[in-house]
Amino acid sequence: MKIHLERKNKAVHFEGSSELSPIKVQIDGSDAIGGEGKGVRPMELVLMALGSCSVFDLSTILKKQRQDVQDIQVEVAGERRDEVPNIFTKIHISFTLKGDIDIEKAQKAAELAVKKYCSVHDMLAAGGVDITYSLKFN
Repeated sequence: MKIHLERKNKAVHFEGSSELSPIKVQIDGSDAIGGEGKGVRPMELVLMALGSCSVFDLSTILKKQRQDVQDIQVEVAGERRDEVPNIFTKIHISFTLKGDIDIEKAQKAAELAVKKYCSVHDMLAAGGVDITYSLKFN
């Protein structure tokens, strides 16, 4: 897998692309380093990667379990240490599921999705990040 970052201005706005997809992602830095609010920040992308990886796997497992999932929402919150580099120390993933869903099956599916199948989780956890998750049902 390979990505490309193209500089879009004389500050820190870049456009990311991948050889696997035609979709472009706008990435920008904080105001402190010249960012202009033209894209997401790199550490936000890390949280998005973890949330999307987990929810893709959760969705797939719930579908295989024949659960009637009408909607899934995901929130990911991360805490970073104060020293440089400001890496994540704790991350919490909150899944909100809507539909006719067996709670026990959903809990098992979330455990598998986050802890077994999500490669982003494994990379972050190997680096010492404490990753937790919770489920809410509507």
